[in-house]
Amino acid sequence: MRSTRALVLIGALVVVVAGRLIGQQANLGYDDTPMQPNGRWHIHDGKRPQPTIVTPGAMSPAPAPQDAIVLVGSGADRSAWQMMDGAPVTWAMSNGVLETGKGIIRTRAEFTDYQLHVEFATPKDVKGDSQGRGNSGVFLNGKFEIQVLDSYQNPTYPDGQASAMYGQYPPLVNASRPPGEWQAYDIVFTSPRFGAGARLDKPAVVTVLHNGIVVHDARPFWGPTAHRKIEPYALDNARGPIGLQDHGNPVRYRNIWIRPLRGYDE
Repeated sequence: MRSTRALVLIGALVVVVAGRLIGQQANLGYDDTPMQPNGRWHIHDGKRPQPTIVTPGAMSPAPAPQDAIVLVGSGADRSAWQMMDGAPVTWAMSNGVLETGKGIIRTRAEFTDYQLHVEFATPKDVKGDSQGRGNSGVFLNGKFEIQVLDSYQNPTYPDGQASAMYGQYPPLVNASRPPGEWQAYDIVFTSPRFGAGARLDKPAVVTVLHNGIVVHDARPFWGPTAHRKIEPYALDNARGPIGLQDHGNPVRYRNIWIRPLRGYDE
């Protein structure tokens, strides 16, 4: 039979460990941010349920279709991109692989409605946790972010994990591959529509597949992406570039292509 002192020490250890776990859960996100428009969760709410983990199938690189515009790929250079201020891109590119550097980059061309394919890999050598681990992002029209993050066994606030509509909706499931492995986003995006007097007639809508698994199904954005808030819609949201984010973490990109979409009879 254990002594009273031993039982006290064990009890204290349990309290400390439990306290740490509770603290980790509480620190995953925020509870002092505005409520999202539907009134259910705070923006970046750490108490929001974590998406179910689903292991994706084997990945096969997706060659660009005949009518696609290749933005990053074998034989391509960085000429389709520029820094946000219009300067030449400083991110390194070798053998069709683009690696994040300082500053956000964007395409020179702007788009409205499109199909976008993006492949990325976070570092195999894991450093950091939560939002400090393989953090980057794909910006649609330069305003609406689909989060890039290492979300393999890496808890964070759900609306900030990999493939989240950042600050708005978590993915339906967590389809992340282990760090270092190539992953794919397939995105179908429809730009917002505006009427007279800058009235929003239709919000931006996105469908996203992460590693072949649907994680957003024709989901409207509440507004442009921001940290700890959601921006209001504005007329310049109706068209824009594709952006890739620098968040201080090394992330590689390859095989990025885009297909502008037209109507059925156009």
